[in-house]
Amino acid sequence: MRLGLVTYMWGAEWDLPTLLANCRETGFAGVELRTQHKHGVEPTLSADERRAVVDLFAASGIELVGLGTTCEYHSPDREVLRRNIEQTKEFIKLCHDCGGSGVKVRPNALPEDVPPTQTLEQIGQALNEVAAFGEGYGIAIRLEVHGPGTSRLENIKAIMDVAQHPGATVCWNCNATDLEAPGLEHNLRLVADRLGTVHIHDLISDYPWQQLFDLLNEIGFEGWTLLEEGSPTADPIRVMKYYRLLWERMTAPRQGPSPRAE
Repeated sequence: MRLGLVTYMWGAEWDLPTLLANCRETGFAGVELRTQHKHGVEPTLSADERRAVVDLFAASGIELVGLGTTCEYHSPDREVLRRNIEQTKEFIKLCHDCGGSGVKVRPNALPEDVPPTQTLEQIGQALNEVAAFGEGYGIAIRLEVHGPGTSRLENIKAIMDVAQHPGATVCWNCNATDLEAPGLEHNLRLVADRLGTVHIHDLISDYPWQQLFDLLNEIGFEGWTLLEEGSPTADPIRVMKYYRLLWERMTAPRQGPSPRAE
């Protein structure tokens, strides 16, 4: 596994050179750039500006894991749905031009007065479209486990059962819904064969982090675990270094079966 940062709260106010320098200092090997943050990597960039982003990453030794968007496909309004799909395609082109490997999207609701199965089918079909588009650019689509109702793992699995394009993957998000009966291991295994990236959060919270990392080792996950921290801190560099040490300890291979959460 590899450790990276999502510019959600930590890093949101850093320009790109500062962000890359801070990741290098703290031992974070990659970054997912959340849209609308100070890094400024947005679809409005010119070709020259995109090449400059590539050069900055290359000089830093930090990998652009991908772009984190708010594109979502649950709306029953066909114009809204189409706008989100087309916006995703613009981010795919941007990600390719800047040297990234994937674009994060999300489900965000099960609209009232629409059968849930219909919404899940719609999200899955939209994922097929954007994943097929992404294939032409070498860019994966990463569906974040997100949103009221849609963050339940049986619903994510239902979406992915529709989204059969191999470029459509799951971004595990370490939510409370992961722990719903029959438990974390069962729910993770529902989507384990489609797992692309993992968003991790407060590593000293009550979430069963050790069990998660043991399971990820068990299934052979070798991808990015990306710290997405929503709580502000006065000293993010210090805390990032501390979290890296925690992460290194938790992700080290262990002997014996994974511990089970109560």
